Amino acid sequence: MSQRIRILSSLIVLSLWLTACGASGGASTAPAAPAGGAAAVKPAAGTAKIILGGYTTPREAYGEIIPLFKKYWKDKTGQDVEFQESYQGSGAQSRAIVEGFEADVAALSLEEDITRIQKAGLITADWKSKPNKGIISSSAAVLLVRKGNPKGLKDWADLAKPGLNVLTPNPQTSGGAMWNILTLYGAAKRGFVEGVAKDDAKAATDFLKAVLKNVTVMDKGARESVTTFEKGVGDVAVTYENEAIVGRMGGQDYEYVLPSSSISIDNPVAVIDKNADKHGVRQVADAFVDFLWTKDAQRIFAKYGLRVVDKDVAAETAKNYPPLKDLFTIDYFGGWSKATPDYFGEQGIYTKAIAAVQGQ
Repeated sequence: MSQRIRILSSLIVLSLWLTACGASGGASTAPAAPAGGAAAVKPAAGTAKIILGGYTTPREAYGEIIPLFKKYWKDKTGQDVEFQESYQGSGAQSRAIVEGFEADVAALSLEEDITRIQKAGLITADWKSKPNKGIISSSAAVLLVRKGNPKGLKDWADLAKPGLNVLTPNPQTSGGAMWNILTLYGAAKRGFVEGVAKDDAKAATDFLKAVLKNVTVMDKGARESVTTFEKGVGDVAVTYENEAIVGRMGGQDYEYVLPSSSISIDNPVAVIDKNADKHGVRQVADAFVDFLWTKDAQRIFAKYGLRVVDKDVAAETAKNYPPLKDLFTIDYFGGWSKATPDYFGEQGIYTKAIAAVQGQ
């Protein structure tokens, strides 16, 4: 194994972040009701307790959305809601739920992580029947660079420069890492990486290997990877656009480069039916998921750097989210059911590429 590759946190320890209970002081007026009529039946008496299992990057957004929902639900039904929140890498969160973490709602980074829970028999309803096929937000992959961009990085091709210190999370635990890998390979194969011929699979793989040679830290999740960068490690981090925006909102002075090409990082949400039914919170869990498509919630997602699916809110915030020259979707790889084994399976393109790099 290459001494330059350091895989952090191969064993995931689940941490629950507990939020205070009770109604919160959100907007002065009640939010618009979500579609779907989840509150048509009178809820059970007493305080409802919802367990949210999320991926790491949108925790600040949920910090504002949850109080709004609590107020909405209290005003509508008279019932108080408490939330327990757990955030970690999307893949790790998905596996934790399958292995026994009884989350009522999963808000994850990619469809495949929801599918894993569904295949385990914990999601029984058609979660894709929700608006936008269950996707509540999206993002793009960007290059997070030091203030002033001292390395002069302009696009993906620059990540293959010899001697560059690159950070990206570990695909074994992070959905963000899987998006990053597919973006790097896809941008190259689609002809948006300088020096790599379009539709040349070998050249795209060689480019991916060249970038992986420069990776020095693979953290367990996207947030942890950015935290490492904030500690002064690395020249550049490949991360979500929203992670870069949230960091700058928090006072970080780094910058980010929007590349010419990126996959659309589509983030799904689903009620985990077996757990919600077991806990007697199915109705309020459904209502919370529906609430995430309201304009109030979508504006908060946009505030924290996410590209939203509501067309009106997207138009309102368009100036903050410039279009990419080439934005493609997971369909370019045949969907997650094909992309996962083709790239991250035992004989996958990424699996072989990282093995080759570590063996040098």
